[in-house]
Amino acid sequence: MGDSGPTTVRAEVQPPWPFRLRGRSPDGLWRRRGDAIQRLVHVGDEAVFCGAIQSGDRVVFAARAQTPAAATEGLRRLRFAVGVDEDHRAFHARFRDDRYIGRAVRAAPELRVWRRPDPWEALAWAICEQLIEFHRAVVIQRRLVAALGRRCPQTGLRDAPSAPAVAAEAPARLASFDLPQHRAITLRRAAAEVSRGRVDLQSPDHEAGWRRLAAIPGIGPWTLETLALQGQGRYDQLPAGDLGYLKLVGRITTGRPKARADVSEVRGFFERYGEWRGLAGEYLRLAAARGWLAAA
Repeated sequence: MGDSGPTTVRAEVQPPWPFRLRGRSPDGLWRRRGDAIQRLVHVGDEAVFCGAIQSGDRVVFAARAQTPAAATEGLRRLRFAVGVDEDHRAFHARFRDDRYIGRAVRAAPELRVWRRPDPWEALAWAICEQLIEFHRAVVIQRRLVAALGRRCPQTGLRDAPSAPAVAAEAPARLASFDLPQHRAITLRRAAAEVSRGRVDLQSPDHEAGWRRLAAIPGIGPWTLETLALQGQGRYDQLPAGDLGYLKLVGRITTGRPKARADVSEVRGFFERYGEWRGLAGEYLRLAAARGWLAAA
């Protein structure tokens, strides 16, 4: 990573709430080696190799980069992505006996929303996932990473393509990865807004960035809510247009297995969870996966 040698920053963390380190991701950006997870991120143009390993109730993080500032920022991003510093005590106290998610809340206090270390990555992947099957979106994401992603030769890891890299591509090139033409144009326009600094996804004023992104054709509430939840840590946001939630809420509210709610009905259902609706959505998925909704 440079002639002067890399800098490594470490942190040993005792999570304030039950926690389990998760493994690899379908897009190939996260790698598991034994009990450790590894991820390449970038701070500006500087590569940061990040890793974490859990032993009992302790999690050890390490980040290696050419400069201490980049290593420290990479470490912060990894901790954000895995949610190790979150205390869900208030959520569990409030919803452990909830009619719909209470059993899941009690059974899996360690559950976290799977987040992205960079909000741009969350935005780009959300655009790729619009209105198509998840497995097809993953194939597109893998192609983008292989063609435009940044690679660290020392580790073999790859990072997602940067906003400037995507903005520099013609829509036809992006469409060649199996993105519909109009979605390729949307992705490129979003990348241009971010790379030119017109949208600051790292700013604490998330809403200002959302408003500017919403002016791009093809970016609607679902994309912005996914960005907010997975890229900016906003548990008060829920991608209400997600097909999974449309099916789950339709089934719960009608009792019919194949019923679908509309987006407004999903929003109404999750109002009961207030500022925790994004996390509540993950617990509802878990309850459905374990067959607990029928008893609700």
